[in-house]
Amino acid sequence: MRGGRSVVRGLIAACAWMTAAAAAAEEGPYYGPRLIEEQVRIPATGYAIAATILRPEGAGPYGALILNHGVSASARERAHESSELLIGAASVFARRGYVVVMPLRRGFGATGGAMAEDPGTCANPDYNKAEQAAADDVMAAYAYARALPYVDRSRMVLAGQSAGGMVSLFTAGTRAPQGLVAVLSFAGGRGGDPESNPGVPCAVEPVALVLESLGRTTRVPVLFNYAENDLYFSPKITRQWFDRYSAGGADAEYALQPAFGKDGHYLFSDAVGVRYWLPTVEKFFAHHNLPFERLDAADLQRRPPFAAERMPSVRSERSAPAGDADRTQSPTAGK
Repeated sequence: MRGGRSVVRGLIAACAWMTAAAAAAEEGPYYGPRLIEEQVRIPATGYAIAATILRPEGAGPYGALILNHGVSASARERAHESSELLIGAASVFARRGYVVVMPLRRGFGATGGAMAEDPGTCANPDYNKAEQAAADDVMAAYAYARALPYVDRSRMVLAGQSAGGMVSLFTAGTRAPQGLVAVLSFAGGRGGDPESNPGVPCAVEPVALVLESLGRTTRVPVLFNYAENDLYFSPKITRQWFDRYSAGGADAEYALQPAFGKDGHYLFSDAVGVRYWLPTVEKFFAHHNLPFERLDAADLQRRPPFAAERMPSVRSERSAPAGDADRTQSPTAGK
């Protein structure tokens, strides 16, 4: 009898397991909190900006992050610009409670028209004029995001990759947007030419002068994030830019990720690159007491899609704002 009962119990357990497995299969793989993607047109003076919104499902209120793209070298590439390159990175922020707005500035993708942020020749670039035009488009998206009913107007972030990082810094320093709490610049800069002059942009000092000015006027914490093998902007150049920026008293941090792929300039937008930059951003947000926990963090049955036991070694240095010398940190290694 005991043997028979054991068999029955075994069959019951097997059936229960198969039922649970079938239910899980029916439910499908879990990728994190449910997100909603929308295509919108943002009104501006005399034109409209095409933008993609990626946001958590629900009423919020959520923080908002304006995520800005870079500048392609050719008109053909600019005409094909879309949010596709940044959508993966955007989902990381959206699953942590941020509404991500990805505007296409004038001259790019579905927005169309002439590029408004052309700085001119490398011999005599006018980055102030170029960035002012780009900042107009960023501010239009910023104002639009703050007016959304599910956005917390007091928790706004500017972020971007390459030239998108540069315009994020410029917008924060020249427009002082209401509700802004942080700026994230990934591989930020202008003038890079990886084919003709790898690692050394054509106008190092003009960019440094702009950053020097912005460092005196920016009043929110800023993260400069680069990779060791960035073929647009080498660590020597980006550290120089950071030093010029932070000399003005800005509360800024410089993080240098290990070499990534063939060109670390694209670390932020790469699906695997998130394993490098995410821990740095998490620490940055935590240091400044900004919410950045996954929306499903309390659900112990769910496993985050980017769970990694160990992260690459990252060198990071934070400059203290004026009057806050105690917060200065020497270079440290993080995992």
